[in-house]
This record gives sequence, structure tokens and C-alpha cells, in this order.
Amino acid sequence: MKSTKIALASLALLTAGVIALSGCSGGGNSGGNGTTSGGSGDASAIIKVNGNEPENPLIPTNTNEVGGGKILDSIFAGLAYYDGKGKLVNDMAESITVDDPSNLTIKIKKGEKFTNGQELTADSFINAWKYGAKFSNKQLNSSWFADIDGFDAEKDSDLTGLTKVDDQTFTVKLNSPVAADWSQRLGYSAYYPLPDVAFDDMKAFGEHPIGNGPYKLASDSAWQHDVQIDLVKNDDYTGGRQVKNGGLTIKFYASQDSAYADLQAGNVDVIDAIPPSAFATFESDLGDRAVNQPAAIFQSFSIPGDAAHFTGQEGELRRQAISLAINRDQITKTIFNSTRTPASDFTSPVINGWSDSLTGADVLKYNADKAKQLWAQADGMSKWSGTFQIAYNADGGHKEWVDAVSNSIKNTLGIDASGKSYVDFATLRADVNARKIKTAFRTGWQADYPGMYNFLQPLYSTGASSNDTDYANKDFDALLAQGASSSDQKAAIADYQKAQEILLKDLPAIPLWYSNVTGGYAEGVHNVTFGWNSVPLYYEITKG
Repeated sequence: MKSTKIALASLALLTAGVIALSGCSGGGNSGGNGTTSGGSGDASAIIKVNGNEPENPLIPTNTNEVGGGKILDSIFAGLAYYDGKGKLVNDMAESITVDDPSNLTIKIKKGEKFTNGQELTADSFINAWKYGAKFSNKQLNSSWFADIDGFDAEKDSDLTGLTKVDDQTFTVKLNSPVAADWSQRLGYSAYYPLPDVAFDDMKAFGEHPIGNGPYKLASDSAWQHDVQIDLVKNDDYTGGRQVKNGGLTIKFYASQDSAYADLQAGNVDVIDAIPPSAFATFESDLGDRAVNQPAAIFQSFSIPGDAAHFTGQEGELRRQAISLAINRDQITKTIFNSTRTPASDFTSPVINGWSDSLTGADVLKYNADKAKQLWAQADGMSKWSGTFQIAYNADGGHKEWVDAVSNSIKNTLGIDASGKSYVDFATLRADVNARKIKTAFRTGWQADYPGMYNFLQPLYSTGASSNDTDYANKDFDALLAQGASSSDQKAAIADYQKAQEILLKDLPAIPLWYSNVTGGYAEGVHNVTFGWNSVPLYYEITKG
């Protein structure tokens, strides 16, 4: 009974967010979760969709961006997955049991295999997680294992909290009482299993990954870098994401305009990003095949923690001034044609606990006079010089809003402000990850699982995997830990909201707006569902 109560408290947080999402409709005949009905179609049809060249080789513990994530989620199956409404569903797990606030027992289904024939066992998860957590392996998702006993962020260590009971069972001992929330993270790709062959040469494996999911690589040459990746149905997969088509071709586009042009020409079946140039017309262009629905996506830009003029009290004043200088209402209407909503916190309106009334949230509202006043105060400490720039990737449809935000800052504060273009996402992220970037840079978050903690911990917790500015605040960390350990829904939300009030003062990132997923599909394509996190459920799509 004790285990059940703990688990249900966390599930209550999850379910409330799901209800908020499922009540929002898409375009045309789309239902509450963006689903379109249709016939069974041709079971051998290859579905062509849009994507981006992955930042790194396809290793689950080293992929934390959407382009690579789409592929990993298609070719791997973890202990559980999230359905279209955000519900956690067991996949390779027979059961995930929260024994007490710091301990879980996980049982794996018998008879599951990787596509090379190796049987899936407890070791497939234990070895993958230990590799991901090991300091010298420098995996981008290493912090996802930080709650497991034995984790060390600064030196090689063993995850002593993982114990194999038998081939199908292992236990997890956590170093803090966060088991209720932690169990809900197990649908994320960092927790995927790996076959033994991966550890022979991990980089080579990442170029030709062997998974256990609903799809598999079509051939050894399936990944054509900067062009596309070809996947086919994995007939041996027995989980809940049963594939209704013959496979996927994920085409890597240099621009959203190119993807939209291909959709209109019938050269791609489904896209999950409409270019800004088509925001005003895509719903009339596509009719019932247009999708415009809320998703768990938060957009921002960040300023390096050690950037000149942005440290200490001077930096705090300048960050607040810049935030106040941005006319979010005007930009979301004129640039995005109301497919974005001005941000009032650091999460998303589809997540339970979102708020538009946090203390300090006024810093996210346009106020030219106060912005000028705070900027002048900062100038009194150290006179501003130079140009304020926001870096962005040219292949992501960001130029228009970056220019608009830069102009709003420039016109309000009377300083030079502009965008700084990088050729593609991978190039931008390389500089961010290496801490070589000296300008502000676009950031954001597409949730890994539907909970407030996921919008806060990976981005702003000390040493977290996606903490791009190396932000550190002990009071924030403490509130986050307190919320994650709570089995009471209201108490956890209160802690997360207090933590955000610290962020609103420090502004490690400047919140901009929440994104809708805007997309569409071609004629003759059916059963298209855009999930809670904006990614289509590819395995359900049919055509013909």
C-alpha cells in the first residue's frame, strides 16, 4: 500500500498535465490529440517525414536534441514509453515497482531481443546506464543517472545502486527519496538498453546502431549524413508501439521552408514544423491536414554565465533589463501569427503546475521605462560597450524572431543588437557545449517526460546535462530536490513554483514564449497523431 500511494502521487502530477493537453484541438478534423482517422492503408508503405541531421552518433546516453531523439525513439525500446497523451506505458518492462521513496524493483519481459538476435536482459540496462554515468565517457545525458547511488559527476565511479537479481530483474537504489518522480522518467531515451556489441566500439556503434524498438535501420548504409536515414519495421518488436506501415524515411532539411515546399509537392508525408513564412497561410493551404495544437515546448535565449557585463549584480540588472525590453505580445502576433504564447514561467501551459502569476513574473512583460532604468543602473557600475547578439542556427526557422527580438532590445535600450547566424544546429551546439560561445544564444526545451521537474532540473540545476550557462544556485537546487522527493502533488508544485521565482530573479535564460506544434500531412496520409511533446507517433501513420 505504501508503494502504491507514492506512485499514485507522482502519477497525479502526470495525469493533470495530460488532461490539459488532450483538451486542445488541432486543425480541421483533428481530434483532441491531433489524431486523424483513416483506413488501414498499405502496410508496406514507407512514410517520409522531416528531421534534422543528429548532432552526434546515435548513442542514447549522448543524445539530448530532437533530431537524434526522433531516431532513437524509433529504433530503441526502453522500460516504458509515453503515449500520445503523455501516459507512461510499460514497454520492455513487465513491471516497475516503487518499493519505498528510495528504492525500485524492475522486471523485464522474457523473450525480447535486439535486432542482432541478442536477448534483452537486466544487464542490457545496467551496463548501458553505467556507461552513460561514467565520468570519463563524457556523455551528454550523464546527469540522468545522478539520483542513482554511486554516481559521481567529477570522477569515474560505479552505479552501486544498480543490483542484478536475476536475468530479468534488477533493483535501483536512489541517493535521495525521489523514486516516485524518478520512475516517471523511464520513458526517456537516456535509459534505453544497449547490446553487448555496443561496448566494443561505442562511436562506431553510434553510426550503425542496433536497437530493439519498433523500427530498425534498413541497411548498413541507411544513415546518409546530412541527407536522410531509412528505417524499416522491426517484426520482432512486441511492445505497445506496433507499426502500421513498412518503415520511415526521415529526411534532413536545411530549412523549414524546404520541408513545407516538399509537403505541398507531395514529396514528404508528414512534417512537424511549419516555417514562419507560412504561419499566416498554412491552415488555409492544408485545410483538414493542418495541425496547430499546444505542446510541451518552451522557447528562450540564454546568456553565458561568464559573459562580459553579465556577471554579479551588474549582470542581474542587465538580464532583467533585456527581458523587459522584449515586446513578446507584439512578436508572437506579428512573427508567429499567434502560434506562440508569451511566456509567464519556465514550463508549459500543458504541464500541471504551470502558472501565470509567479512572484517576479513581471520581468517577462514589456516595460520600456523600467528596462531603461535598470540598464542605466548597470551602466553606473560598468559602462556598456559592444554589440548584444543572439546566436541561432540558420536551418531552424529562427532568423525572423531573432531579428524581431534584437530590434525590440535595440529600440528600447538604444544599443546595437543583432542576430548571429550559425550554418546549422550541430555547429551552434558544438560551440555551446565547448563553452566557446561568447554571445547570447537561442535555447529552449521540448520535454522528455510530462512533469515540471523535467523543465527545471536538466536546464538549471547545478551541473545538469543541459545547463548551458553553468548556472548554479543552492536555494534553487534545494527546492527542486524537495519537490522531487514529495509524494504530495500540491506540495511538489509549490516547491517547483518557488524555485522558478528564483529563476525569474537570476534569469539564467530569458523566457520568450511557449510553442504550439504546427505541422501537416499530405493527401492520402491517415492516422496522424501529434503527441504531447509535438512529435508525431510515426508507428501509427498509414497511407494509400
